[in-house]
Amino acid sequence: QADLRESGGGSVQAGGSLRLSCAASEHAFSGYCMGWFRQAPGKEREGVAGFDSDGSTTYADSVKGRFTISKDNAKNTLYLQMNSLKPEDTAIYYCAAVKIPSSIYDVSFWLRFGYWGQGTQVTVSS
Repeated sequence: QADLRESGGGSVQAGGSLRLSCAASEHAFSGYCMGWFRQAPGKEREGVAGFDSDGSTTYADSVKGRFTISKDNAKNTLYLQMNSLKPEDTAIYYCAAVKIPSSIYDVSFWLRFGYWGQGTQVTVSS
């Protein structure tokens, strides 16, 4: 069981930045693929950024060049740096993990995640 806890959400004006953090239990951080998802009101949850088993990263097209996923293995913490935020980035952001060897080149990569944090709200105003 992965214990995932997000923090860092909040309200910001368009063009601003936020950094989300996800603190994970040690056993969850090693051997897991990890990523960030988001769900806007009335929309399905979507993958935003993720690490696969090899440490390769992938991003949703809508956030490429603006968001950066990173991790600190010593702190068992996953981050999402979000720059140039837009109103359409408004959503609940979730940290997620999967303990199955996965590749970003697998079309089902985003569908494999099965452990979730409680979510953190990000609101971007115009």
